[in-house]
Amino acid sequence: MPKWAILQRRLFDVLDQSWRSFDAKFCNADGSLIFNQSMDHSRDGADDFYEAFFNWPALYMLGGSQEILDAAKKSWRGVTKQLTELGLVKDHYERGYDWFHQGESMIFFYAICAADPHDSEFKAFAQQFAELYFGKNSPNYDVEKNIIPAPHNGSDGLRPGLGQEWVEGYPPDSINSVMKPYGLPLHFIPGIESWEDLSDKKNAMRMAEQMEKVLGYGDVTVNLAATSLVANFWLYHHDSDAANWIKRYIQGWVERANKNAGIIPDNVAPDGVVGGLHDGRWFGGHYGWTWPHGFYSVTHATLVAGLNQLLLFGDPEALQLTRTVLNKVKTLGKVSTIIETESSLQAGTERFGVPVDKPVLLVPYRYGKEGWFDFSPMVMSQPLWLWYLSMSDEDTKLMEELIEGIAPYGRYVSPTRNKEEAGHEAAWYLYLTGRFPEYPDQALAMALGQVARRMRLMETEVFSGPGGVNIHFWQEVQPIVTEILTQLTIGAPQVLYNGGLQVARLRYFDADAGRIGLPPDVAALVTRITKDQTDVEIVNTSISESRRIVLLAGAFGEHRFESVIHQSESVHPKEMDRLVDGYESAIYAVDSANFHMYPGSRRAYGAPECHAVQVTTPINGRTFAIELPPNSMATLSITMTLNAEKPQFFGFSDL
Repeated sequence: MPKWAILQRRLFDVLDQSWRSFDAKFCNADGSLIFNQSMDHSRDGADDFYEAFFNWPALYMLGGSQEILDAAKKSWRGVTKQLTELGLVKDHYERGYDWFHQGESMIFFYAICAADPHDSEFKAFAQQFAELYFGKNSPNYDVEKNIIPAPHNGSDGLRPGLGQEWVEGYPPDSINSVMKPYGLPLHFIPGIESWEDLSDKKNAMRMAEQMEKVLGYGDVTVNLAATSLVANFWLYHHDSDAANWIKRYIQGWVERANKNAGIIPDNVAPDGVVGGLHDGRWFGGHYGWTWPHGFYSVTHATLVAGLNQLLLFGDPEALQLTRTVLNKVKTLGKVSTIIETESSLQAGTERFGVPVDKPVLLVPYRYGKEGWFDFSPMVMSQPLWLWYLSMSDEDTKLMEELIEGIAPYGRYVSPTRNKEEAGHEAAWYLYLTGRFPEYPDQALAMALGQVARRMRLMETEVFSGPGGVNIHFWQEVQPIVTEILTQLTIGAPQVLYNGGLQVARLRYFDADAGRIGLPPDVAALVTRITKDQTDVEIVNTSISESRRIVLLAGAFGEHRFESVIHQSESVHPKEMDRLVDGYESAIYAVDSANFHMYPGSRRAYGAPECHAVQVTTPINGRTFAIELPPNSMATLSITMTLNAEKPQFFGFSDL
């Protein structure tokens, strides 16, 4: 029995215990979070409530219990009601905020939809929310100019400005220390050249007034994340108007980038002109190149858009928006130490998984009045996602160069869990490419350690902040971890945190329980992926029960299985109706009756050596199934055509 399989099943077990502890300690009976005060901000904060549960439905889809999905739905409803009472939500949707944060909120909702696509309540919400952006009555979209004309948008429609607390001087006292590392939001206000200049009340008011006028209007790059909201609805119905909106809105940004040497602008004025609010400059927009996060927020949005265009249309064109930027900042990189380099990301450098005092490649995150600035190690989730989606030689080269830039630390499995529950992309990539075989064992052990730490934090940490409560508290102690399970079982990076849909190489369905996810006792390990192949090992750790599993090509059936080479001690073809009633495709399964040599004679001191048998089975479809007897393993080498099928949500009855 492989060590990784035992560790993986142990992780499933402790996760099933840990979410119940969080729910009991921090949630009300209706699933809302225990929080008995008003909000400090007029628009900010809704995301922090939803983020406490974002990966609960994801765990269910991987093989978690039915109870965690039920709890996730209850908490989504409870939190939505809670936020409505707090004034941040109307008609079950956020009233209006930027899509960097809305994206963080919505991945929880998207995962519920994918986990149970036949839930009529969430299906109706998916349509209601999407129609805020596409359709004849959309309050958030200018059809003529092909823009979302405000950075803050939602169920209230377009919300001008940035919120009441921002008009009384920047920075507000409550966030002065938090925002100082990011510097000036606007670089071109005469007489304001440094953060210290904002200590003058008149300058603080001038900055706030200009932010309201310049950053509070027009389209911005992070609005591209809204395409996931519409794509999520499309996965139910294949609505042609929804698809056309996604294609047209993304294409508008592609054309703007093409006119700017491939670098996507971060702002479009309400009249449709790039730089119209910034004296013609392509940079300086809200959550754009200059402030606060630079390419991190920009290319997160372009990756989300590229993923959606590839998923719906099989078209990789929009991935170039991300590719151009990542190659640009890589070219501008310098080798230095984190500790010796001025950076807005000095706090929490553990997220990079490299020592602060060792020289590594640092890349510029932001662009402003003086050019490129704010150097830190590359956040590896973005080039990893680009490589994963394209599988191109060009993006493979970029990954290799970036990993070389942090060598030898790419193999380091950092014992950390960041906000995105990501950060182990380099090590996983090296595993998939055959250079880090120890990764599964180390990563699973690390994940178990993170659950243990957060279980302890739930006991030792207390709410802190204004009024005694910090609304980031829950996400900082929430014990569910899915990054490693996502990588190892379905062969995918952790979801793009600011609004991505979770695509994958594989999904599993329990044929006996009739639900998505690995069956009890079953562990899976994707060992290799290429542009046309996925290799996976599937182990039944049960000592007494056979397990039957249906595999789906992709998270939404977006890929096609061409054939499978199945290696085990003994295999033979069977008909699918033995496994799933009414299913027509032929498959093969492991058959315990054919283990002629195992376990051997009782008089022997050990079992005889089993000889592997390989069988190639044509599939030419989106699904096949296997049966695993107790204590058995199947090794599958699957030939696939990526993005060859029309994606949709799949419940078990849809297979």
